[in-house]
Amino acid sequence: MEENIFIAYTKTSANPSTRTIGHQKCGVIFNFIDGKSPKKYSSRKELKILAAKFADKNELLVENTGKFLLEVDRLKSSGRLSDIEILISAYRRILELENKLKLCPDKMKHSPDD
Repeated sequence: MEENIFIAYTKTSANPSTRTIGHQKCGVIFNFIDGKSPKKYSSRKELKILAAKFADKNELLVENTGKFLLEVDRLKSSGRLSDIEILISAYRRILELENKLKLCPDKMKHSPDD
């Protein structure tokens, strides 16, 4: 892992040239002083791989993983969000859907007229 890290200097609120680190494979330079996360815009394929790993790490059920990946794809199509914004928004959406189903399970079984 150490061989992929490099020393870099970036402008922060503390100093116009603050020493920090970067990552060679993804090309991201981190700003630890201001607490700003780097924004990354992956290809659709790369984002799907990240999303699948994210779903696995967060132990999404199989049926929710499919919905999550569809939501990631939908958000990626908007073209305005970074990877992390897409993953978090899609995950929150799936959690909201899960909670709605838990709150009204009777509506899913049958209608009141049956």
